[in-house]
Formats: sequence, C-alpha cells, structure tokens
Amino acid sequence: MGTLSARPRRRERSRRSLGWALYGLKRNRKAPNPRPKELPRDPGPGTRVARVTASGIDIRFLSGLDVEELALAPAEVLDAVEAALRAQGEGEVVLEPREHLVPDPAFRGHFNLLRAYVAPLGVAGVKVVGDYVDNYKLGLPSELALLTLYDPRTGVPLAIVDATEITDWRTGAVTAIGARHLARRGARVLGHLGARGTAFSNVTMLDSEFDFEEIRVTSRRPESREAFGAELTAALGKPVRVVDTAEEAVRGADIVVEATRLVEPEPLVRTEWIEPGALVVPYGTVSAVELSLTEIMDKIVVDDWQQCRQGRFGSLRPHVERGLLSEENLHAELGQIVAGSRSGRERHDERILFWHRGLATTDLAVGHLLYERALEAGVGTVLHYR
Repeated sequence: MGTLSARPRRRERSRRSLGWALYGLKRNRKAPNPRPKELPRDPGPGTRVARVTASGIDIRFLSGLDVEELALAPAEVLDAVEAALRAQGEGEVVLEPREHLVPDPAFRGHFNLLRAYVAPLGVAGVKVVGDYVDNYKLGLPSELALLTLYDPRTGVPLAIVDATEITDWRTGAVTAIGARHLARRGARVLGHLGARGTAFSNVTMLDSEFDFEEIRVTSRRPESREAFGAELTAALGKPVRVVDTAEEAVRGADIVVEATRLVEPEPLVRTEWIEPGALVVPYGTVSAVELSLTEIMDKIVVDDWQQCRQGRFGSLRPHVERGLLSEENLHAELGQIVAGSRSGRERHDERILFWHRGLATTDLAVGHLLYERALEAGVGTVLHYR
C-alpha cells in the first residue's frame, strides 16, 4: 500500500517524495470500490478526547515532518473523506460557511477560515489557510495551512496540525469521490487546468479511480505546466500530455477539472467545448468559466450550498450573484449523494457540474485521523497549554 507525502517541492523532486506515486490504490481496477469504513462514533466524555492531566492541559503539535512520518495511505484518506461526506449528508455535522480575510490587495492573497463539527468523530476544528498567488516566486507553496482540533464538549484544544498537505489530500479526495458518483464509468480522458498545490492530488486520485487512457494538463506558466506534467508522469508511471491551451485540455475530455488561480475572472473554459456525458469540476479561486456553462448542465452538484451561496470567492460566484445558480436548479450536495438520499449520474450522456469550495469537515476527518495515529505512535510535540 502506498503512503502519502507532501507534494514535492519544485527544486527537490525525488521518487521517494512522490507519495501518491507509489499508489497502493492502483488496486484491482475492475473491482468496485469498497464501501468506506464508518467513522467511529462519538466516544463519549472522558475517553481519550480532552488531554487534561493533574498538571493541566496538554496539546499535541504535528509539524509537516510529523505528518509525513505518519505516512497515511491514500485509501485511508479517501475513506475518511467519504465518511465525513456521508455524515454531512445524514445531518451529523455542523458546517459553518467559510470566512475570508484580505489583509491588503497589494499582497495578492487572502486567508480562508473554515470551521466545523463532526459528530461521529466527536471533534470540532478550525482551519486557517492562506492563498497567495505569487508565493512561487519565493519558493513557497501558494497555500499554507494550520488546523486546530478541539473537544466540542469542553472547548479544550487537542492539537495544532500543519494542514498544508491535508488541504491537498482532502481536495483531491473530494474531487475523486465526486467523480466516482458523477462521472460516467467509461471515462478515459482527463483534462486538468492549473498546477496549484492541490492539482497533484486531483490527478493522482482521479487516476486511481479511472485509470485514464489520456491525461492532459496545462497551466498559465510554461515552466509550471512542464514540471507538473513531468511530476505526474513519474508518479503515475505513464505518459501525461502537457498542452499549451485550455481548449486542447478540455475538448473531448470526459472529466474536466478547473483548478486555476486567477486574480481576476477570465473565461478560460468555453461552454461549447463541453461534450455530452462530461463531468466538469470547477473550483478555482475566481471564475474561469463562462456564464452560459450552467445552462447546458443536466445536473449541478455542490459540496455545501450554504458556503457556495455567499462569500467573495469561488469559481461560480458570478453565477450565484446573477441567479444562474440557485436552489431552483441545484440538484444536490455531494454528501446527500454519498448518503444515498439523492441520485448521482443516471444517464451516460448527462452533462454534470460539480463545484466544490472545500469542506472543513473533510479537513477535520483527515486531521483527526492523523491525531489519533500520532497518539498511538507517540509522534509530535506535546505542548503544555495551561
């Protein structure tokens, strides 16, 4: 079974660091995906939740190196994320709409604040993640994140976790699980726009589900898309086609993922390029699709309607503001489909759009899994809180 690691830095891209590459998830592709294990139920007060001792309260800090050492397998992340989606669909979570902080427009970036409670896990949490488009110039990831976990009964803090990789992994997992339910089974061509931090997990996790015959990738900067293509080729063990334009990536693709990082809205994806039967997954920071895209869709699915309907960012923000996406034409949230209360794909020729903005519940699910593993293995730094 393969394990997860941080997406390799541009300057040091060893085979060892390509955690998604050695994908134990490339299991028997002809077999259906097993139903994920159920999330453990709320363990109840006093059971290994709040770390309160006679000397006070201790919390555990998990650094990026600690997260890498814990070596989660891709299948474990997929199971945790799908279980969190099911809990959402069954009404067992509290999911607050995300908030944003833009310190200064001149910095070309902002912070996202995500908050949630997952009842089956008995944990609450808050993630703060920066999104800075020019960080690559400094050799930094565009998205750096911290997750804090809490005992929801007492408010006692449990852990502080480097959530940079968690953000990548859970995003890729949601993309893949969405495609599992919404893409046609015969999908053979993936077109992916953008090479941001989450893009690597998108492609590798999608490929674990579909074993694509052709993968096309592109991004704004030539050096970025070439490096991304080489990275994926090494990780997946098969050719990945690097193309210069969005049209080359999108036309004829069965699954289209738009993960760009534009500063201002720009219609990179043209509606006329989307063929019957395609699944389109836009989740860029600002809109990169045409307003007419929603008009051709047979189904529109989101991760959480409350956070999609408000806020200043998001790929379909203009569609919401103009009434082109509303409760009237929204088919379902993904959690409802995972839980079985709403339908996924029903026809081979359906055009389906899946917009996900990022769920705090999935951050908590992966963060809680890391926390439990860290307790078992004695990984991390114990900090005396008070």
